[in-house]
Amino acid sequence: MKVGISAFKTLKDGRILIEVGSKEERERISNRITEKCGKELEAKIQELRNPRLVIYNIPEDVTLENATKTIQEQNSELQPEECDLIAKYIYRTKRNIRNIVLEVTPHARRQLMNSKIKIGWFICKAADHIHVNRCFKCSRYNHRLADCRGEETCLLCTGKHKLRECTSMQNDYKCINYMIYNPSKTICVNHSSLYKHCPSL
Repeated sequence: MKVGISAFKTLKDGRILIEVGSKEERERISNRITEKCGKELEAKIQELRNPRLVIYNIPEDVTLENATKTIQEQNSELQPEECDLIAKYIYRTKRNIRNIVLEVTPHARRQLMNSKIKIGWFICKAADHIHVNRCFKCSRYNHRLADCRGEETCLLCTGKHKLRECTSMQNDYKCINYMIYNPSKTICVNHSSLYKHCPSL
């Protein structure tokens, strides 16, 4: 087939992931699998997901229903035909500030990231919205509690107890992920696993 396979992985649900170098190779191998094993195997080309952005400090009158229209109407530099916006959800921070998460096209992301976004009487900023799965049992990334095979690790001090049982002071906080992924570092780590700017993220 003249296809260079860069990765071949078995997934937990029994599927096989094959990575190749180009779109042509991807289509070639997909077509060959369909031809040879059409009834037994199904080849599915994985689609890339659109990026998500978070827009900070939106007005109270912005809702999921009117957010997309409001942003497009007030920001003339966005061309609607190239800048699909889908409002996913709105959340409040501890300081009661409302933020909205949008799914956008790559073109819309570039436009929004490089401009001040006008919403009502507010000028808002956007940033990439990256959601990382974290296990609240072992405090590590990329899996959830239901799939955890690790041991109980406190999010604050790395002790072998639950978060609600922790009595550590802030000066004693440690990050299990920083310690695992930066084993050669000898400096003291004074942040917990909840720290959003940890170098291990």
